[in-house]
Amino acid sequence: MKQNKILSLLGIAMKGRNLVSGEFQTLDAIRSGSAMLVIIAEDASGNTRKLFTDKCSYYGVPVEIFGTKAELGRAIGKDFRSSLGVCDAGLADVISRQLKERESAV
Repeated sequence: MKQNKILSLLGIAMKGRNLVSGEFQTLDAIRSGSAMLVIIAEDASGNTRKLFTDKCSYYGVPVEIFGTKAELGRAIGKDFRSSLGVCDAGLADVISRQLKERESAV
């Protein structure tokens, strides 16, 4: 149930133009300071995970691993996506809280 809510929140962020997707746009958002939360797909490659976790730790951006590439892409109305950047502080906070609640429930 929590997963559907998180995916819905990602869709809302996309519709409100508060979300970037794809490797290059997400990296640009991290570097520019506009990304408030980065989400990496569970089935992303090891190199992709390392790239984003390193960049996020350097720039102080929280990073979460959630969903598959197909689920993330479907949630935002696109093809497969291995990385997403949430650029709104309020939405990033709500999504982060939902992810924490989901982890504690499992």
